[in-house]
Amino acid sequence: MTTMSRLARITTDPAVCHGQPVVRGLRYPVSMLLELMASGMTTLEILDDYPDLEHDDLLAALEYGALASGGHTVTTIPAA
Repeated sequence: MTTMSRLARITTDPAVCHGQPVVRGLRYPVSMLLELMASGMTTLEILDDYPDLEHDDLLAALEYGALASGGHTVTTIPAA
């Protein structure tokens, strides 16, 4: 089974959210998205509340969180 990484959607920029990892340079920190999902919100509810987001953004946040929690070093791509 081949899976495609969505980590390219996660970026950091000192000028955006104090350098926290965010989705596509938008002001949606990965940690906030993970908290919303952990609270029980469905992906549809999150996407309805935050129309700038895409389904793959939420999957990227989950992938980032999974890698970060496993003791892996996660490198984000600086925003252009």
